[in-house]
Amino acid sequence: MKSSSHAPSATSLPRAPRDDVDARSIRYLVTMGIRVACFVLMVVITPYGWYTWVFGAAAIFLPYIAVVFANVGEEGRRNRREDPEAALPAAPSTPAAPVAPEPRVIRIEETRPPSPETRPGTDGTGDGAA
Repeated sequence: MKSSSHAPSATSLPRAPRDDVDARSIRYLVTMGIRVACFVLMVVITPYGWYTWVFGAAAIFLPYIAVVFANVGEEGRRNRREDPEAALPAAPSTPAAPVAPEPRVIRIEETRPPSPETRPGTDGTGDGAA
C-alpha cells in the first residue's frame, strides 16, 4: 500500500484560491531571497574563485526558477487518483492444504398423504367415528 505524506482529505475540493496564492507568493519570495543572498555573497566574498561563478550563476538563473515554481499552482502538485488494484497483492494466496469440498445434495421427496382407510382411528367411512 502506498503511503503519502499528506493527510487524506475528506473531500476532493481543491485548496481555496487565496491559500494557493499565499503559498505561491511565499515560494517566490523565498527563492528571490536566496537570489539576493547569492548576489551579495558574489560581491562580498574575496578572493574571487570558482564559488564566485556559482553565486553569479545562481543570481542569474534563480529569477527564472522562482517564477516557474511560483506559477505551478496546486493543480500541478495535487495527488492523482490511485488505482486500488495496484495496492492488491500480485498473486492470490492459496490455502495451505487443498481440501475437497463435501458435496451438498438436498433431496426433496414427495409422499402421498395417507388415505382415509389407512389412517389410524378411522373406520374407513371418513366420519371419524370408531
